[in-house]
Amino acid sequence: MDKEKLIKNLRTIPNFPIQGILFYDVTTLLQNPETLKIVSDSLYEQFKDQGITKVVGIESRGFIMGALLAERLGAGFVPIRKPGKLPAETIEESYNKEYGKDTIQMHKGVIGKEDIVLLHDDLLATGGTMLAAIKLVKQEMPKKIATSFIIELKELGGRELIEEAEAEVKSLLQF
Repeated sequence: MDKEKLIKNLRTIPNFPIQGILFYDVTTLLQNPETLKIVSDSLYEQFKDQGITKVVGIESRGFIMGALLAERLGAGFVPIRKPGKLPAETIEESYNKEYGKDTIQMHKGVIGKEDIVLLHDDLLATGGTMLAAIKLVKQEMPKKIATSFIIELKELGGRELIEEAEAEVKSLLQF
């Protein structure tokens, strides 16, 4: 994987969405065909031999690579969304994040006891969103859960939180 090329093409935006946050914008990696391929190939290589049966993408940037990764792995794709966006019966989890409180939902009954689940999001910061997603998926009692990120902000401690929830953590870039 060409980490330098990814870093060179990654845009950072200070004070977004609120003052004091440095936002890592992965859309610049996705709009460049070369870096999109690097990200896609790298994520696939990390999980190709793990028997993943479902990829769960977290709204909204987690949908992009999550769906691509599901297709490449021969797995199904499940979206986790904000409240009111899914049409059938849902389960939900509320959580605190760096700059407020939020809730996420997933359709009920979309993950089975034999599923090996990969949860994907673009960025791991404090881990609150992913921990809520893990709790949501665990309600469906899958066989195993792993997590995947394009970017990990190591100093914010999200990895430790996720590992305490007994989920594997892999990220392409660490800052």
